Amino acid sequence: MGDLVSYVARSLVDNPDAVEVREVEGPESTIIELRVAPDDMGKVIGKQGRIAKAIRSVVKAATARNAKPVFVEIL
Repeated sequence: MGDLVSYVARSLVDNPDAVEVREVEGPESTIIELRVAPDDMGKVIGKQGRIAKAIRSVVKAATARNAKPVFVEIL
């Protein structure tokens, strides 16, 4: 799932080399941490968080069959 988030984030930002994605496995869920350059933060979040919500929706749809939920955090 980290590859999917990385691909989407790299296509949105001006500085794709600064995109970092880390997956943290927990006992009950998986958290995908997304870090981008400070200048690109607005492009990943979008107006009123619409792009962030869309990224989370895509990840949720892609992991619908998994037993553990997957959450995306933009740091």
